[in-house]
Amino acid sequence: MKKICLLLALAIGNASGYAQAVFTYGPYAVSKDEFMRAYNKNNSPVTNKETSIREYLELYSNFKLKVKAAEELRLDTLPQIQYDIANFRHQVEENYMSDEKGTARLLEEAFYRSQKDLHVLHFSTPVPALAADSLLAIRRMEAVYAALNANETDYKLISEKNDVKYGDLGFLTVFSVPYEFENIIYSLKPGQSSKVYRSKKSWHVFKLAEERKSAGKWKVAQILFSFPPDAGEEIRATILKKADSVYKLLQNGADFSRLAKELSDDKLTYMKGGEMPEFGTGRYRPEFEREVFKLTSDNEISRPFSTAFGVHIVKRMAFAATPTDKESNSLQFELKQKLMQDTRINESKEAFARSVISQIGFKRSPLVKDAELFRDADSIARSTTPDPAKFPISNKVIITYKKGSVSGKEWLGYVREFKSNSEQYKGESNQEIWKRFETYTALEYYKKHLEEYNADFRYQMKEFREGNMLFEIMERNVWGKAAMDSTGLLQLYNAEKPKYKWAASADVIIFSCANEKLANETLQEVKAGKYWKGLTENSDGAIQADSGRYELTQITDPSAKATPSNNSYSSVLKNADGTATFVKYITVYPPDQQRSFDEARGLVINDYQAILEKKWLDELRKRYPVKINETVVKQLLN
Repeated sequence: MKKICLLLALAIGNASGYAQAVFTYGPYAVSKDEFMRAYNKNNSPVTNKETSIREYLELYSNFKLKVKAAEELRLDTLPQIQYDIANFRHQVEENYMSDEKGTARLLEEAFYRSQKDLHVLHFSTPVPALAADSLLAIRRMEAVYAALNANETDYKLISEKNDVKYGDLGFLTVFSVPYEFENIIYSLKPGQSSKVYRSKKSWHVFKLAEERKSAGKWKVAQILFSFPPDAGEEIRATILKKADSVYKLLQNGADFSRLAKELSDDKLTYMKGGEMPEFGTGRYRPEFEREVFKLTSDNEISRPFSTAFGVHIVKRMAFAATPTDKESNSLQFELKQKLMQDTRINESKEAFARSVISQIGFKRSPLVKDAELFRDADSIARSTTPDPAKFPISNKVIITYKKGSVSGKEWLGYVREFKSNSEQYKGESNQEIWKRFETYTALEYYKKHLEEYNADFRYQMKEFREGNMLFEIMERNVWGKAAMDSTGLLQLYNAEKPKYKWAASADVIIFSCANEKLANETLQEVKAGKYWKGLTENSDGAIQADSGRYELTQITDPSAKATPSNNSYSSVLKNADGTATFVKYITVYPPDQQRSFDEARGLVINDYQAILEKKWLDELRKRYPVKINETVVKQLLN
């Protein structure tokens, strides 16, 4: 009776699954979710959705039949396939070990902040060492805030009156200052001041003096005449006079790069003709950026101007405005690179860790107390011959998950390694190390069980596994079999001989050159009788050539000749990537010439592969009949 009930339950379950299947093949079913994932990934927008979906139903059902045949042969147990799957998993698993929503939110925030620069004034005072002095420090900063709110503008006087530090930070943009400060200043409106804010070391008040559109990215070169230490007014005036004379030379056409190499005191740039790395707002001192950003056109040269470092003459080389399109690949790449190196990403990492701990059923064992954990942790850190197995806590379970656990031995091993790493260990308490350990073990467990928690990862791994199996069985049953069956290929060629004829064709040499200028020069050299192989061999890859017989429809010829003549040339064609090509026609042939078996071999193999594949699929469809669920298909079409 129990057996009958179990079979009935399974039948009901299968019937329910089949009801939601797009199609079945034998006893196996493909769900709507799986099918549409594959369809959306492999198909671009179409005009006729029904035709597109039904064509893909044919392709995908054939794919599943082939994979099933591969599974029957257990091809996924082959060492090479197992290695490839494990290697692929290692490559992609880190992509799923982050808070994608949190990262996306931070990227979006960074994008909008990148669109404007903020001119910021800053008042600060250190947090006193004695708690008794804290009240006085807070009152000073509150007085600063009150003065700014009263629209007082003598900022130096405000700072002196309240005995706090004042600085004009100039214009800043996203990633210019610590995230905690950035959040404050980007919350302000022009003219508005922030309330008193305490960081780890200081009290702060910020005022947003003004804002502007992002200054973009700048490429400049400079000639620097540096000030000696403690240079007086007389020396500074002499240096400025020297800069003025160099500026006059530049106005009269002197070469900027040459003068930079000869005269500039900037040891980082003078050998490059003064060229500085590309920069934007907040990279250099405000007074330097202010003068640079006044330059309105490429090759424009600034008048000499002074900073704390000396006297500068700057030449604008290139400018690029900050992209305003949120989908800009270049800007997104730049922002993501900066984000991954910024402390703000820690927020996303911490949120992800909390989410993981919640998902995996993390539980701390109530039987093991902190005192026991930390006692053994201190002991193993002091031991000259540390062996985690020798400590009382080693064999105790200290953490459990839904499908696993962590022993005290793992904790002690982690502590020993962490404390012995001088670059990593900065005197953290055992409690702090334990929190690190909790996060580390939870993330490692999650990584090992990613398929259970992340559908996208599960499908990606399934897709890769099935793709590898498909390749292997196609090689065995179709590609390799067709290529090796010389008798079968020859029989097909003889049976279908009229099919394997040349259209209008030619023996040609197709030249591909690094640029249009080189292509034109090469064309003239070939016309003059220079041996084409010699040209390619002596070009270090800048000139490449391919000879052979091609049908005219396979040759891109900008000359648009209906029928080229023997020993003629096409004109040069410039390609989208900057390269250029041209063609030399050696012998031109009329259409309908019979291909020899060797000339037709590639075409014959393709046809033979199609025959073998169809025969094989017919066999598979007999073994696993494919049935389309029209009810579900109609749902997909709506």
